[in-house]
Amino acid sequence: MTSHIVIFVTCGSAAEARKLARALVERRLAACVNILQAPVESIYRWKGSVESAKEYLLLIKSTRHQFPALRAEIKRLHSYDVPEIIALPIDAGSPDYLAWLAASVSTPRESNPAKAKSRNARHRKSRPANAR
Repeated sequence: MTSHIVIFVTCGSAAEARKLARALVERRLAACVNILQAPVESIYRWKGSVESAKEYLLLIKSTRHQFPALRAEIKRLHSYDVPEIIALPIDAGSPDYLAWLAASVSTPRESNPAKAKSRNARHRKSRPANAR
């Protein structure tokens, strides 16, 4: 097992999902956040009643080391009283991707800029020329 994790978080709007995603990556608490743009339907029990809501799911890639700070930041920024924050271990993955993930959530002096630069260059090349 690695020290890498993926965290599920749901948000009430696409705007809130983007705000959270950007804040986590900018603060180096997450290497990457995927936002599922089609809302998911959530059915849950809240204050004694069964409720349902359309929500936006975030898939956040980080490390166990960053999880306490990441969880605190989500709770600080999230509009829900009790936001969903579920972390699952990444048992295995591409060694290059996992190295990039770890470097992306390290403080700048801890990371290896050459590796991160190389990973970012490969990532950009894999996108179609017209994608933004």
